Amino acid sequence: MKICRRILKLTTGVVISTLLALGLVQQAMAQAFPSKPIKIIVPFPAGGTTDIVARIVGQRMSESMGQPVLVDNRGGAGGAIGADLVAKAAPDGYTLLMHNITFPLSSVAQTLANRSPFNAETDFAGVSIAVYVPFVLTANPSVPAKDLKELAALLRANPKLQYNYGSTGPGSAVHVLGESFKRDAKVDMQHVPFKGAAPLKQELLAGRIQFGGDQLSSSLAEIRAGSLKALATTASKRIAGLPDVATVRELGYPDLELEGWNGLFAPAKTPREVIDRLQREVASAVRHPEVAKRLAELGAEPVGSSPAEQEAMLKRQMNQFRPIIQGMKID
Repeated sequence: MKICRRILKLTTGVVISTLLALGLVQQAMAQAFPSKPIKIIVPFPAGGTTDIVARIVGQRMSESMGQPVLVDNRGGAGGAIGADLVAKAAPDGYTLLMHNITFPLSSVAQTLANRSPFNAETDFAGVSIAVYVPFVLTANPSVPAKDLKELAALLRANPKLQYNYGSTGPGSAVHVLGESFKRDAKVDMQHVPFKGAAPLKQELLAGRIQFGGDQLSSSLAEIRAGSLKALATTASKRIAGLPDVATVRELGYPDLELEGWNGLFAPAKTPREVIDRLQREVASAVRHPEVAKRLAELGAEPVGSSPAEQEAMLKRQMNQFRPIIQGMKID
C-alpha cells in the first residue's frame, strides 16, 4: 500500500512538473515571439480595402515588434484560396489572414454548396477586428438613377435592360447583396464575379458593368470625384463622409443592411499567448495617431477588438445570412 502511495505521489509530481514546464515553455514562446518575419495573407489582389488596411496596420506592427510584417496577396474564389492557405499553415503566429465581411458570407455559401475547403468557425482563431469600414453600393455615372430605389424602378420599367453587377466572387458581400436586391426589388441583373475589389472597380469605371460595391475605402476617391455614383450604404446609419447618401434601410431594403469590417485571423490551435500578443499589437497599431489618421482618410474606424468579440461577430453574421444564402442557392 505504501509503495502504491509513493508511486502515486511520484506520478502526480511528474505530471505537475510537466504541466508547469509546458506553461513555462508557452510563456517563453510568447516572450520570444516574433523571432522571424510574419506574413499576412490577403485573399484579394492588391489595391482593395483589405489590402490597404493590412499594409497600414502591418507596417506599424513591424515597427513595434521589431520584425518585418509582410503582405502576401493570394486572390481568387471569393477569398477562399488565401483563407485555405492560412487554415493549413503552422499554428505558430507567423502566417496570418486579413479578411473582411466576405469571410463569413463566402464560407456559408461554399459550405452549403459542399465545396468549402475549410471551416471558418473551427479552422481559425480570431485575433482582432482591426477596423470597421462602411460598405457602399455604387454605379457607373451613366446609370440614370440617383439611389437604389430609383435603380429598382428603372429596372422594373425596362425589363429588357441588360445590367450587370460585379462582386469579388461567389458568396462575397456584393454577391449576397446583389441577389438580395434582385429578390426584394423583383428585378434582374447578371452577376459578374471578379478576383477582388480593384478589378471590379476598373470594370465599373469603364462601364462594362453598371452596378457593384465594396468597402468605402476602395471607392471613396472616385465617388468624391464623380467617376462613380454612390447609390446607398449598407451601414445602420449614414456615413459622416457621405452624408447625402441614404442607407439601404432608409430606401426600403432593410435585408441589405450589413456592417463592414477588416480583421486578423490565425490558424486554429495557435497558442493563446501568441494570439494575445498579436491582439495587443493590432489594437496598439490602429490606435496610433498616425495610423488612425490614415485610416480615417479611408473612411475606416479603428477598433482593435478582443479575439472573443471577433469570433462572436463572425458567428453572428454567419447565422444572420445563412438562411438568406440558402434561400438564394448561391454557389
